[in-house]
Amino acid sequence: MPRVLTLSLLLLPLLLPNVSGAREAEAASKSATAGAMPPPPAWLHELDALYDTRVRVVGLEDRAFSPEHWWDVAGPLATQARGFQSEEVGRSAEGRPLRHVSWGEGDTRVLLWSQMHGDESTASMAIADLFRFLGEHADNPIVQRLREATTLHFLPVMNPDGAARFQRRNAQGIDINRDARALASPEARALHDLRERVKPAFGFNLHDQNVGTRAGDSDRGTAIALLAPAYNEAREVNASRARAIEVAVAIRAVLEPYISGYIAKWDDTFNPRAFGDLTAKAGVSTVLIESGGIEGDLQKQRLRKLNFLALVGALDAIATGAHAGLPRARYEELPENGKAWPDLRITGGTLALPGQPPAKLDLLVDFERPLLERGGTITEIGDLGDRPARRNIDASGLYIVPFDPVPPGGANARAPQAHGTFAPDAPAYFHLSRDPQGRDIVWTLAGDVDPAKPAPEER
Repeated sequence: MPRVLTLSLLLLPLLLPNVSGAREAEAASKSATAGAMPPPPAWLHELDALYDTRVRVVGLEDRAFSPEHWWDVAGPLATQARGFQSEEVGRSAEGRPLRHVSWGEGDTRVLLWSQMHGDESTASMAIADLFRFLGEHADNPIVQRLREATTLHFLPVMNPDGAARFQRRNAQGIDINRDARALASPEARALHDLRERVKPAFGFNLHDQNVGTRAGDSDRGTAIALLAPAYNEAREVNASRARAIEVAVAIRAVLEPYISGYIAKWDDTFNPRAFGDLTAKAGVSTVLIESGGIEGDLQKQRLRKLNFLALVGALDAIATGAHAGLPRARYEELPENGKAWPDLRITGGTLALPGQPPAKLDLLVDFERPLLERGGTITEIGDLGDRPARRNIDASGLYIVPFDPVPPGGANARAPQAHGTFAPDAPAYFHLSRDPQGRDIVWTLAGDVDPAKPAPEER
């Protein structure tokens, strides 16, 4: 046998384990991304029914609540007698307390924070429901599993100054979710310090997103979007992020019976200023839940319930380890958040402005509170016939007659004014009238849509 061949045969056993190891790694990767959609939890139907009768907390029917009101409602549900511990971990820019609530006796620590954007309150409502569920249903098997296996840490309504104004940013004008690196705001420092002290294995970053956002390129609005945030710019999946993806799949399994086709995935581009991304970078398996909108769910009460069920499903999967091995493909196949449709499109009307020739045009209106159609602003004017919108009004044969808003205590705001402002970024105040003078009015948008007359009557 030639010497070279002999040497090759002797080296073959040393080379084969490397080839075998590569094949095993490839097989493991394929296994992680394969598999059918897991079924919903066996307890889902029973907990759904229990929620409506013995879990949902009364007093949070309007999603624009003050932080003081939230604590008046939720605080009595999270007492020491019910197994909760509470402490103040800081003060907001305006001096409102930032409270940390914990519950459970298990080794797996989970941190949940909500409403870092003050006008994103759906998860805060669901956390109040979760407090009641954990405190009043000690004999429920889910509650028992959570108590024994996990310790839950909550930082709810963590932007109380923004919540008081129902605005995104804090009182200093800082977007807290973009303050994870600089830690300029006291609210961001409180969350960062709590995370460093608790050292959770899992984190839940709870938000609301634009109601008009579509699921992928479909015409379906995203009810809930999920994300296991990237921990680096390469968006790699390490063991920690893989666990977050598994938990996201467990959440999807809970939500599918309710909103199949209306679940999307948030963009996972790494943001070095964002809390979710930097929490993932710190080694915490982090899941972002973004509540969008369900048409007709004006105060997001249906989404509140879905948030509650999703959180219970995620926490139970963590407590039991049932998330392990759930197929990554069921997360990756979710469509990404698509375009955001404007709230209202009015087509075919004729603009009537004093001293100007009539112009047939379309216009788009967005609302500060889109589900309630309050706080309308004109966003675009012109030929918009191919622009989709959440709601459409056909103004063919009608005149668009702008009028100026009247200060409180002034004349009737619905009376036509001679110099109404009509331009992009202007408040939406106009009549749809059968005549250019605005005497024969069939519908009025005075900033807010009148819920008693959401559209013109059929003509």
